[in-house]
Amino acid sequence: MSFARSHAKREDSRIEVVLEADGPREGRSYGLRLTLGTRAEPPPGSPPIELELREVADGRTRFAWCAALGERVQTVARALLDSERAAS
Repeated sequence: MSFARSHAKREDSRIEVVLEADGPREGRSYGLRLTLGTRAEPPPGSPPIELELREVADGRTRFAWCAALGERVQTVARALLDSERAAS
């Protein structure tokens, strides 16, 4: 999902987005996690950022929805960076 990737990379170009779409999500939803090296946010074992396919299809043309999702991704990216800094 390039939209999420571009918003995450606004915080740090090293952050990557991992898309989870297999298993029970297949054809229904996406799960997003941001990674930086070996760190992930939300961490493994925690629910990912969940996006229903219908929600994405309906929201992608609405500025407010896109802005809210962009802010959500950037907030998670900042949390990931904070956890990396705390570990250093």
